[in-house]
Amino acid sequence: MNTPKMFTKPFTQQEPVSEEAIQRVSDILRSGRLHRYNIQGNEQPEATLLEEDYAAWQGSKYCVAVTSGGQALQIALRAAGVTAGTPVLANAYTLAPVPGAIFATGGRPILVEIDDNWHTDIADLRLKAQQSGAKIFLLSHMRGHIADMDAVLELCNEFGITLIEDCAHTMGARWQGKRSGNFGHVACFSAQTYKHINSGEGGLLTTDDPELAARSVICSGSYMLYAKHGARPDEEIFRKVRLDNPNCSARLDNVRAALMRAQLAGLEENIRRWNARYSVFQTGFKKIAHCFVPDRADHEEYVGSSFQFQLPGLDRQQIPALVAACGDRGVEIKWFGADEPVGFTSRFDSWGYLGTPPDLPQTKRVLSNTCDIRVPLTFDEQDCALIVAIVAEEVERLTST
Repeated sequence: MNTPKMFTKPFTQQEPVSEEAIQRVSDILRSGRLHRYNIQGNEQPEATLLEEDYAAWQGSKYCVAVTSGGQALQIALRAAGVTAGTPVLANAYTLAPVPGAIFATGGRPILVEIDDNWHTDIADLRLKAQQSGAKIFLLSHMRGHIADMDAVLELCNEFGITLIEDCAHTMGARWQGKRSGNFGHVACFSAQTYKHINSGEGGLLTTDDPELAARSVICSGSYMLYAKHGARPDEEIFRKVRLDNPNCSARLDNVRAALMRAQLAGLEENIRRWNARYSVFQTGFKKIAHCFVPDRADHEEYVGSSFQFQLPGLDRQQIPALVAACGDRGVEIKWFGADEPVGFTSRFDSWGYLGTPPDLPQTKRVLSNTCDIRVPLTFDEQDCALIVAIVAEEVERLTST
């Protein structure tokens, strides 16, 4: 009997920090000036330079650097006017920081169904908008799957809804040639370890709305030192809003800003590398019996830093058995159908702090057989092919007995 192939690389290992970033961080540490507000003379702090550089790269007027993507979401919601009891629409397939941000601002999440391709169900979005009267939609481009943005914008315009984009998984992605994050009123990005820029933790908020930008700067914790921010609105806008927004102490330090800024120049090349690996998964998994991989739209330029597939041919006992068998061979698969959340994976009906879970049968059906694989750049294309082969062998073994 042949010894089964094993995969030995860790799924959580990221590429090393560049020597350029290490040197810049060392300079900052030696200076003792870790924060943008304790600079001297005409020195330009890394956090300010990051805001300017990222605004230019994203194609937005304003940018605010904060401590995490989750904090960017909270600040965006506050700046958009969410207070206690405000209804906020959100697609039900997302990660816990999204409903967590709504809850933290006092908002009331109105969860919207998804379709078989993990996109927001536009019909249910319309129904929930009509029923709730919500004027905020926090759209999570979960795992890089971008909804029909033409339909989303048409509906938001019809109902007067402010669109906030959660782009934690779509930094650098495009839909019909337009960058993810440039469709709504404000966008939020993450630089957590497993995102497209890795500073361990960090976040960015972009917008073209000067008042929303000013409110976000104040909320981030600028005190009256907002002039030290880059890509910011004019003084007159700040004077209008500076005293009526809470200080949420979510300021990004210069060390993490330096790490983020150093990676920005290489992001487009890294997107190409991620998508080459994703292509191996996409081609391979489409050939595995009992697996379903939705086709990506031609006009969707995604960033393939993770891969999702469905297992409609397996039952609720076989899927965890597959996850365990692949894990025994070194392949880590996350399953969104488990009754209890594991690691980063949770489902709308496990967010107990929101109260009684809503009735979302379509979303629950889709997530019941949805699986997810992280694709770090420390894997090469041969590694991806080996992962596909291992999963294919385990699916065949489970379904042939």
